[in-house]
Amino acid sequence: MNVLIIGSGGREHAIAWKVAQSPKLTKLFIAPGNAGTAAVGTNVPIKVTDFQAIGEFVKSNNIDLVVVGPEEPLVKGIADFLAANADTKNVGVVGASAEGAQLEGSKEFAKQFMQKHGIPTAAYRSFTKATVADGKRFLETLKAPYVLKADGLAAGKGVLIINDLKEAQESLETMLDGQFGDASAKVVIEEFLSGIECSFFVLTDGRDYVLLPEAKDYKRIGEHDTGLNTGGMGAVSPVPFCTDEFKQKVISRIIEPTIRGLHDDNIDYRGFIFFGLIKCGNDPYVIEYNVRMGDPETEVVIPRLDCDLLELLAATAERRLAGMKATMKAQTAITVVMVSGGYPESYKKGFEITGLDSVTESTVFHAGTKPDSGRVLTDGGRVLAVTSLADGIQPALDKSYRSIGGIKFDGAYFRRDIGQDLQKL
Repeated sequence: MNVLIIGSGGREHAIAWKVAQSPKLTKLFIAPGNAGTAAVGTNVPIKVTDFQAIGEFVKSNNIDLVVVGPEEPLVKGIADFLAANADTKNVGVVGASAEGAQLEGSKEFAKQFMQKHGIPTAAYRSFTKATVADGKRFLETLKAPYVLKADGLAAGKGVLIINDLKEAQESLETMLDGQFGDASAKVVIEEFLSGIECSFFVLTDGRDYVLLPEAKDYKRIGEHDTGLNTGGMGAVSPVPFCTDEFKQKVISRIIEPTIRGLHDDNIDYRGFIFFGLIKCGNDPYVIEYNVRMGDPETEVVIPRLDCDLLELLAATAERRLAGMKATMKAQTAITVVMVSGGYPESYKKGFEITGLDSVTESTVFHAGTKPDSGRVLTDGGRVLAVTSLADGIQPALDKSYRSIGGIKFDGAYFRRDIGQDLQKL
């Protein structure tokens, strides 16, 4: 089977790394990929939103399966584009239709979907610039902290949680004035839910689904969850507080109603669903949907799979997931993300990374790197995700931190407390 994975981050490297292990694989391509994906497949210099070039590549390289990593091409309709093209309509695609991708592309769409199908989530209302005064009055009816979300895609940065009412009202105005560009032309204000967060993941063909390992990620740049939000500084799987009882609630109250809702609404959905959840007491609520795997959660979910990922992906595209399951390793997976100095604000690129060959007890997934004449250079804010498996959180952590000790690049930074809060539970 010839496979094309679209994307260039740690998520795509982890998926490519696992797909490369499948006996069903013939050729693996990644567009555009990074220095890590180049070691397991062939990188192709095509942008993730250049649908025409992707379609031509799929045709000329006899691609059997396209796996879409990031959300932007999904929201912009890559699955629909390939399905509508005579040369690519019979190619399998793991990725939601543009309509299905609105679960992530529009916070309002997601909220309406959950309300319609009885899926537990926070109370909300949405506002535009024309109704900003109504939004300010709505904030007055809520208790602090106040949650403001840009309706559209904002690269993971469109959510504000504010403790002061006046500041929240001013922030609403700023968002609607274009703080996050078109993404915040509409803002969803929702009730704040207090609890501890985790993420569940499924592959679905629109009728059936396969449950993947759950994970917990760490968003803040500083230790003990301080400082600015990032795309993710680390992740852990499994999650100790996700008991069997809690998982059954997630499945019966959230996952299965979501799959049924997509089917009942005639939404073509063949791909990943990421359920961003919060555990309030012992009950799950949906904070958000994502229509792709999380990053860096993928870097702990995929290594725990003890089955052929390519087989599951092909079954997803071909709508034959019924009866299939993902077998998982019992071990704990931890990933610690190494980032560029200055991230998530301004940072420099192009520093050489050394010591990668010295890593023996972890798997290093590349997030923001590029190959350069035999060298590996930094090419993003989040640079590497160093993942380890062991029998327990602390042994896995120890492996990742030992591995990080041998990796060097100018300005490298990482959190030293990933997973430590879970050991106290």
